Amino acid sequence: MTATSPTIIVVAAGQGSRFKGTEHKLSQPMGGSTVLGSTLRHAVESRLPVLLVTTSPFVAAASRELAMRDIVVLSAAEAARGMGHSIAAGVAERASASGWLVLPGDMPLVRPSTLRAVASALDTHPVVYAQHRGRRGHPVGFAAELYSELVLLDGDEGARRIVARYPVRGEEVDDPGVLLDIDTREDLETLQQAVPHEGADVRDPGR
Repeated sequence: MTATSPTIIVVAAGQGSRFKGTEHKLSQPMGGSTVLGSTLRHAVESRLPVLLVTTSPFVAAASRELAMRDIVVLSAAEAARGMGHSIAAGVAERASASGWLVLPGDMPLVRPSTLRAVASALDTHPVVYAQHRGRRGHPVGFAAELYSELVLLDGDEGARRIVARYPVRGEEVDDPGVLLDIDTREDLETLQQAVPHEGADVRDPGR
């Protein structure tokens, strides 16, 4: 991948209101780090550019994985505008990229090879999503031609309307992590149990 490769935008500005507990789901322990830390680490290991869109409580932890120039910090009011606004902020920050992969911060098992596969497919498709055994997952990639629409996103629907309007490719990957996010404490426990078995596979061989 080159300097103009698609940028991975890790979106991590939501309130996580469905997760019960005193701490945010992104701060929960995962694989020797946290949920967000693991997501960022695997994104960095893809060797693609990475940008995090988040809020101030996560900046210190995120800075262990990323330089501050690769972190966009939203105010509480901006974060409350929803996933769409977070995506728009990230795309605007990396406007010169050849495309963007949107990866939720609560998906710590997505493999670096999966991220590269979706990025490569953007060479010939305007919208690409990772799928495992025919089931749609994340990340979702968007080619540079969709910039003007992506930067206008707002609200909680994210980029669903854009996905509905363009030809979409499902990139089949041998990676169940593309289907595994964390909404509830039960989800977290399931992923925590999977890490000892999946950990060696999440990282690419030879890393």
